[in-house]
Amino acid sequence: MIHVELNVETGIAVFRPEGALSKNDFDVASSMVDQYLDTHDTLNGLIINTETFPGWESFGAMVKHIRFVKNHHERILHIALVTNSKFGDLIEHLTRHFIAAEVKHFPYEQLAEATNWILNAKQE
Repeated sequence: MIHVELNVETGIAVFRPEGALSKNDFDVASSMVDQYLDTHDTLNGLIINTETFPGWESFGAMVKHIRFVKNHHERILHIALVTNSKFGDLIEHLTRHFIAAEVKHFPYEQLAEATNWILNAKQE
């Protein structure tokens, strides 16, 4: 399951995965982000906040995840990976080559720092 919070004032969405990610999780996340993007050009930031990467429930869930990234990356300005998982470092370096958003990895305890990074980058 993934908990999604979207602050319309800051334009920041926070995804908090708990357990293996399902296809439905990405349907819910897409719906919330798409509703925001219907009235805004971009999402200032997306924060993925999980102590460890939970993986996917199925291959179909992984495909939905990839599709979510493909359909939204050009309209998300910053992505903060707030996790203690080594997967965060890997994703930060790999995604620089194929997504438009600026991506940065933060330790799990630094959610406030990740939020401030997005807010300060928005003002530059």
